[in-house]
Amino acid sequence: MALEKTGYRFPQPTGRKGLGESYISSMRFHCRCGSRNYLRNHQGDAMLSRDENQTLTQTDRGTPMGDVMRRYWMPALLSEELPAADCPPVRVKLLGEKLVAFRDTAGRIGLLDEFCPHRLASLFLGRNEENGLRCVFHGWKFDVEGRCLDMMNEPPGSDFKDKMSIKSYLTVEAGGVVWAYLGPDGRMPPPPNFEWTRVPATHCHVSKNRQKCNWLQGLEGGIDTAHAPILHRTITAHTNRAGIGVNTNFVTGGAPTLEVDVTDYGFRYVGVRDLGEKGNYVRAYHCVMPFHQFRPRQAGYQGQPSKPHVAGHMWVPMDDENCMIYNFVYSFGDELITEEEWLEMELGYGRGPDDLLPDYSTKGNYGNDWLIDRQVQKTETFTGIEGINAQDVAVQESMGPIVDRTRENLARSDMAIVAARRMLLEASRTVADGGDPPGMGDSYYRVRAIEDIVPNGVQWRDALMPDMYPEA
Repeated sequence: MALEKTGYRFPQPTGRKGLGESYISSMRFHCRCGSRNYLRNHQGDAMLSRDENQTLTQTDRGTPMGDVMRRYWMPALLSEELPAADCPPVRVKLLGEKLVAFRDTAGRIGLLDEFCPHRLASLFLGRNEENGLRCVFHGWKFDVEGRCLDMMNEPPGSDFKDKMSIKSYLTVEAGGVVWAYLGPDGRMPPPPNFEWTRVPATHCHVSKNRQKCNWLQGLEGGIDTAHAPILHRTITAHTNRAGIGVNTNFVTGGAPTLEVDVTDYGFRYVGVRDLGEKGNYVRAYHCVMPFHQFRPRQAGYQGQPSKPHVAGHMWVPMDDENCMIYNFVYSFGDELITEEEWLEMELGYGRGPDDLLPDYSTKGNYGNDWLIDRQVQKTETFTGIEGINAQDVAVQESMGPIVDRTRENLARSDMAIVAARRMLLEASRTVADGGDPPGMGDSYYRVRAIEDIVPNGVQWRDALMPDMYPEA
């Protein structure tokens, strides 16, 4: 495998200047491999040391990756979890911090430390009333900014409440998600402005599910385009189970040729599959720092017509051994996505109403072998596990809470994973030195994942790049 280590300026995909963070030491891969042992023999370049693995997977406050994560707006919960003013509060766990969210009388959302600063009773038990959340133990009441408004156990005339506050975080709502900023004052980026947060609500749907493993296992599964037509395939054309059909371009095109390009928001990665005389089936993805994946969903699967859809995930660390996955599908065309279509998608992904527990965990888990059906595995689908994303959950959780990456043997299909690890490690060093991580600018506003069949003799960049970065 030819490898070129360079310090180079991030590409500006549409000619507009982003922050770019100046330079980054990065890998540029070319897919001809002179030695199948190249990655194995260059462990410092490809696989991780124990310390590097720890750096990437620990996100508590004060850890290198925790400091990186706190520079971005983080999904905290779905807007629908706080459906009305003065509704019950909701527990939130984010980057190892136990928090509570509530929507006050005026409709504002507060995100506070879960534990009352008086005697540390949980504010999840609190009364959400009259523009504040009141602890039921002694009646201390806090507004969305963390100010103490009242103390029922203090005598009249006491000014003790004016001296007390509780930790609070800024929030915004966009795309059906409540986002929180947990980082330092004066370094906050603009609120999230992805294409899916800007389309009408009728054109986008969002859900979430909990995964019982470290966030990085989820991200690395999501940016691994080579696994999809293997893990998610059906093994017969005579099945109605969700999956990638045996006759789709995804499967018939075989193993992809991969390309990875570093950008100022993260990187884009492309899988090119040779369809012979038909041309090349190209799937172009984006990975936006620190954990956003955009994948194309324009091809019509299982007999459905093609549609102008993009899907994706965000793998948000709850703590070091759990993450919450936020899932979205949106239409960038005129046609909306109906509730019926969305429900059908969620059922196919294994995230339907009957598939999740109250804490958003999937019913399939380690304790019940992810509900694997060996007869279905033998006759209908590659895994025997129902639901495309339920299959992802199974393989990623099966690695353990935090996978030991020092034991891996990476292959050519792992280029995007190597790129993500290098970018995250570089970001941790940049933030530790007082700099800004990638993705602080506006270039991610325009990213769109695209798939298409590109005729033989035509470069995919010439054919697809304009659609991957549509003008506003």
